[in-house]
Amino acid sequence: MSSSILLVEDDFSLGTSLIERLTQENFTVVWVKNLAEARRHLNEKQPQLLILDVGLPDGSGFDLAREVKAHSALPIIFLTAWNTAENRLEGYEIGAEEFIPKPFHFRELLLRVQHVLQSHPLEKNLRLPQGELDLEKMCFKNHQGQMTFLALRDFQVLKLLIESAPKALTRDEILDQAWGVDSSPSHRTVDNTIVRLRQALRDESGDLIRSVRGLGYQWVHL
Repeated sequence: MSSSILLVEDDFSLGTSLIERLTQENFTVVWVKNLAEARRHLNEKQPQLLILDVGLPDGSGFDLAREVKAHSALPIIFLTAWNTAENRLEGYEIGAEEFIPKPFHFRELLLRVQHVLQSHPLEKNLRLPQGELDLEKMCFKNHQGQMTFLALRDFQVLKLLIESAPKALTRDEILDQAWGVDSSPSHRTVDNTIVRLRQALRDESGDLIRSVRGLGYQWVHL
């Protein structure tokens, strides 16, 4: 599974360049340009890394970082022209993993991103629009607190899709990796599994598990 990054940067030229370069390195990146958009995104989805400017049109990135660190272990890299000793100290006191001053070399940023992600493996819980998926307990909890436990095979298929994202998998690939050669399920077996997963995740519209015509299925949630 490609690592997911939320980039908060109001400079259009820099943001465009970072999206292009990070995508080329196989990261999945969402780019927003202000704190309001960042908060909306974080309320719906949990990335694996937050790259955050400090001077933003609607406030300070330091404030957002404090909010994030108050209730999660989401790693943060500050990427900013605010490069006084006091600024760097404030960023690290908040809990940022890295503080990179502008201008910077992309190779340095890439190495620091890779280091931070290696130090902070994928969370056991995935925040989804409809609730939270617990990858350790193999269950989904909606916003009302109701829990749905997944059958082992269904969970294996779901985990396979998540780890393969953004690549779409064919039904044959899913059968080979989730069922193996010792059984003889059909493409219909895969389809029925996807139906159960969508029901469990409240994803009847296919916003999380997308049907790819003529191919198979794809996990599309960041």
